[in-house]
Amino acid sequence: MKRTCRFELTLAISLLAAALLAPRAAANVTLPAIFSDHMVLQADASVPVWGWAEPGEKVTVTFAGQTKNCTTGADGKWMVRLSPMRVSAEPRDLIVSGNPKSKIQNLKFTDILVGEVWLCSGQSNMAMTVNRAKDFEQEKAAANLPKIRHFRESSGAAPAPQEKCTGKWDLCSPDTLAGFSATAYFFGREVHRKLGVPVGLINSSVGGTPVEAWTSWTAQKDFAELKPLFESWEKKQATWDPEKAKASYEKHLAAWKESVKKAKAADTKAKRPPRAPVEPRLDPWKPGNLFNGKIAPLVPYAIRGAIWYQGESNAGQGQLYHLQLSAMVKDWRARWGSDFPFAWVQLPNFHAAQKEPVEDTGWVLVREGMLKTLALPNTGMAITTDIGEAGDIHPVNKQDVGKRLAMWALADVYKQKGVASSGPIACGHKISGDEVTIIFKHADGGLVVKIGESLVTPRADSPSVWPEGLGGFGTIRGFAVAGADKKWHRAAAKIVGDTVVVKSPEVKQPVAVRYAWADNPDCNLYNRAGIPASPFRTDDWK
Repeated sequence: MKRTCRFELTLAISLLAAALLAPRAAANVTLPAIFSDHMVLQADASVPVWGWAEPGEKVTVTFAGQTKNCTTGADGKWMVRLSPMRVSAEPRDLIVSGNPKSKIQNLKFTDILVGEVWLCSGQSNMAMTVNRAKDFEQEKAAANLPKIRHFRESSGAAPAPQEKCTGKWDLCSPDTLAGFSATAYFFGREVHRKLGVPVGLINSSVGGTPVEAWTSWTAQKDFAELKPLFESWEKKQATWDPEKAKASYEKHLAAWKESVKKAKAADTKAKRPPRAPVEPRLDPWKPGNLFNGKIAPLVPYAIRGAIWYQGESNAGQGQLYHLQLSAMVKDWRARWGSDFPFAWVQLPNFHAAQKEPVEDTGWVLVREGMLKTLALPNTGMAITTDIGEAGDIHPVNKQDVGKRLAMWALADVYKQKGVASSGPIACGHKISGDEVTIIFKHADGGLVVKIGESLVTPRADSPSVWPEGLGGFGTIRGFAVAGADKKWHRAAAKIVGDTVVVKSPEVKQPVAVRYAWADNPDCNLYNRAGIPASPFRTDDWK
């Protein structure tokens, strides 16, 4: 018995010693998934290429006549930066070579283009694919555009920042278009058509998610205004009971299945199914978790800028959206080390049509938060109060959404002349007697009103004459004024140059004006480029 135990002990020691003395297997050189066949690299910028390998290993990156070398650190990470390159639609190879223990290893990525790369993020209206947008069959037939590439970031949320992303690059074709983000595609297509350059679209979006999930925890944790939000998540985690959550989910799921049957019988649209239970600390909705899992792994891939379509999930606390969107933009820019261009889609018209002169809702406060965030430099906004749908939070007209984002990019980022970057935006006002004059910027080609499908310009021979009513309230719709009593009344309006003068017979001493202040406003002020004016207010009443 003792001899057996002694033998087993000797054998164990020998095996352990052999394991310790054996040479370590060299780690293969690896890169994030975004570095793969068909990718687009950003033109006219220093382009980081990075990954992992054996500590102390020499790594060489070769592309377009450039060769860059580096040595991995103790943590096995490496990075090189390719020098700025001109736009090129010529497919080329990117080769990454490692030298682990004198054994050369090569990775080869093919069909690489150099062009314009945009990060496209947000919730379901950014995630919404082209096959759900209008005129899909027509768009599909015209989608032979291989110089447009789409990378769908498919990682999940995470409680801590991640290093590795998942996904792949797809060339735009009739066979692949269905899975592209519609907003991103129609944006990228317009940029591609106007500039004639390759376009890479990085789609990192998740339906139903709030802005705080896309912002790093460190960038928002110190805001006193958000403390109740953070405390609610702490409470959720402290009271988490997986069995109770499972039972509640199964109960709601059964009720949802019954509602689906009733909806089918009544030929109506069924509600969404309930979410499966997730431990709060892992929840995609938790502040920071989508940043950790779906944005952090993309940093510092070289991009020209970002577009954003989100806000619906924050309508319950719309008064905070300016703070939150500003924090996210600053956070992402800090992570990339660049004040890159950043634009978003202002929430479209939704819900029942406006009945009162103004409607204070979270939806309009999110719109206002987006408008205020334009104070950040190098930002833009696509105004979409005319292309939403009253009964569908996912309007199918993504063509105009993408086009308006692209018009901003072409005008402000790429400095194309003759392109309007925005719809009219109020930038000041003055009160004289019973009239309020609103001053606008972005009145490209002049302020006009939309009557049916026509853009109507005031008569040049008599610009100060109040327009004749064309049914209902008048030619220019959507303005309301209030006096010191804070009671709102519909206002008549006239266009005078790049200003609009408003007044109401019910308000002899106006102190404030609002325009298009409703979820689904009745309004029709545009610029000659065919883009509507942004909703706004001159007051700060709560």
